[in-house]
Amino acid sequence: MTSTIDLARESSSEAEVSGIAARTPLELFWRRLKQDRVAMAALVFILLLVAVAVLAPLLVKLTGQRPPNDQSTKFLDEFGTPTGPTSENWFGVDPLGRSVFSRVLYGARVSLEVAIIATAASVAVGVVVGMTAGFFRGFVDTVLSRLIDVLLAFPILLLALGLAAACSLGNGCLGGLIKPGLTVVIFVIAFVNWTYIARIIRGQVLSLREKEFVEAARSLGASNGRIIFREILPNLVAPIIVYSTLVIPQNILFEAALSFLGVGVQPPNPSWGAMLADATEIFDTAWWYMVFPGVALLLTVLAFNLLGDGLQDALNPRVERST
Repeated sequence: MTSTIDLARESSSEAEVSGIAARTPLELFWRRLKQDRVAMAALVFILLLVAVAVLAPLLVKLTGQRPPNDQSTKFLDEFGTPTGPTSENWFGVDPLGRSVFSRVLYGARVSLEVAIIATAASVAVGVVVGMTAGFFRGFVDTVLSRLIDVLLAFPILLLALGLAAACSLGNGCLGGLIKPGLTVVIFVIAFVNWTYIARIIRGQVLSLREKEFVEAARSLGASNGRIIFREILPNLVAPIIVYSTLVIPQNILFEAALSFLGVGVQPPNPSWGAMLADATEIFDTAWWYMVFPGVALLLTVLAFNLLGDGLQDALNPRVERST
C-alpha cells in the first residue's frame, strides 16, 4: 500500500513539473485557434475593420480628409471628370467630387451593421424554428419543413429584389415598421437566410434528442422547454458560431448586390455596392472609384471566410493539431 501511495505522489509531482494541467473547453478552443495563423490573421483584420468602422468619423478628421458627402467641383478636372489619388484625396474622388477614402470608411460601417444585425436576426429565427421542428417532429416538423422548402424554392435574389423594391416605396412595409433604406436591407436578408440555419439545426436536434442525456433529463421529469434550452441548445453552440461566421460574408455580399442593383442603402449614404455600381460607367477613366471599394469588399469577405474555417477546425474535437 505504501509503495502505491508513493508512486501516486511521484506521478503527481512529475505532472506538476511537466506543466500538465486540466483545460476548459474554452481554453482548448483558444489553443487550437491560435495555432491557425491564417485564421488569427483574419481575426486581426476583422478587429481592425470593426475599429475603422466605429472610428470612421474620427479617422476622417485625423487624416484631414473631407466628410463622405462633401461635394466639391474643384477636385474635378477641366472636363468635369474625377481626379485620382492625391495628397488631398488619398483614394481620389467620385464624379461628384466626394472623397472615395471617406466613403470607403463609412461604407464599412454600413456593411458590418447590415451583416451583423441581419445575421443575428436570421440565426435567431432559424435556431428557434429548427429546434422546434427537430424536437417535436410529426405534424409540427412537417409544416415547418414544408414552409422552409417553399421559401427555398423561390429565387432568393429575385425575391429580395421584389421585397426591397416594394418596401422602398412610400412608408415601407408592415404599416411603416420596415422603412426604406437600411431597415429594408436588413429585413430582406434576414427573411431569406433563416431557412438555411433552420435546416442545419433541425438535423442536429433530430440526432441530439435521441441521446442518453436527453432521456435522463426526461426521466427526471424535465419539461420540453427545459430539455430544449438547457440540454439541447448548449450542444448547438459550436455549429451556430461556425455558421454565423460563415454567413456574415454572404450577407455582406448580399447587401452589396442589393445596393449595386439600386434597392439597397439609398444615396447619399455610402455603400460599397452602390460605389461599384456608380463606377461601372467610368471605370476606364476613374479606376480608383471601383478598385478601392472592390478591394475592401474582397478582403472583408475573404477574412470572414478564413475565420469561419478556422473556427470550424478549432471547435471540432476530432481535428488533430500538432503542439
